[in-house]
Amino acid sequence: MNKKLILYLAAFFIITQFLGLWTANVLIQEGVNVTFVSEDPDAVENSLFIFAYIVGVAVAIIIAIRFLSDKWMYYLFKAVESLAIFGTSIIVFMTFYDSLLILPLAAVIVLLRIVIPKHLWLRNFTSIIATAGAGAVLGVSLGIIPVMVFMILLSVYDFIAVFKTKHMVKMAKAISSKNLSFTYALPTKEHTFELGTGDLVIPLVFAASLLEAAKLNPALEFPIYFIPPIVILIASLAGLLWTMDYVSKRPGTALPALPPQTILMLLAFVVLKLVGF
Repeated sequence: MNKKLILYLAAFFIITQFLGLWTANVLIQEGVNVTFVSEDPDAVENSLFIFAYIVGVAVAIIIAIRFLSDKWMYYLFKAVESLAIFGTSIIVFMTFYDSLLILPLAAVIVLLRIVIPKHLWLRNFTSIIATAGAGAVLGVSLGIIPVMVFMILLSVYDFIAVFKTKHMVKMAKAISSKNLSFTYALPTKEHTFELGTGDLVIPLVFAASLLEAAKLNPALEFPIYFIPPIVILIASLAGLLWTMDYVSKRPGTALPALPPQTILMLLAFVVLKLVGF
């Protein structure tokens, strides 16, 4: 794999996950969580609801691609992006500083994305913020079993959407061509690779859920309770690097990263349990 591509991928992954775990840790301390269907975070119905919501959004995107003009589709995606950046920026920033200044700061970031939409590094910055905020909230709101069910369902869906229906490829092309914060840009001399934020959100959701469970375990103290989420993230990064290496050597090939990531994360979880975590 291109060394620059490895560097970008590893850097974005580490920064995003570090920021996400920081955010999750603060949310856990503050007792913050979101109720989806059941107030019980260990209820699988919550993960089924989120999965159904994601599939519904995918259907809506496909309909928009099919029936909207390129201009109106851009406006729609841009509006969704702005709302996502604004909301997740508030979540992340409030874990560092509790002030009303957070709201105008989040608004400024959204405005910058609107004024200079083609700036790749600004887009990557907002992708990091959006991923860290969304992953942290989902992770602290779901128990470990629901998260694992969620990951498996998404992995199966990704496989079908890429290799069977192929609508994921169409969606990826439509989104990446508009330079939106739903993907990371990994520029090299040969090509600018696009990495979906979902490939970093899902590992963070699992890691944040594990962090909350570990912190509730009286036998695990700081910094020991960070070991399970870190091990999971290392396994996820290994799966992501393998996928990017495969794709980089085969231009034009589409390969979902989540299935190999999920397999390695679940294997790492089993190992953690076997050694006593």
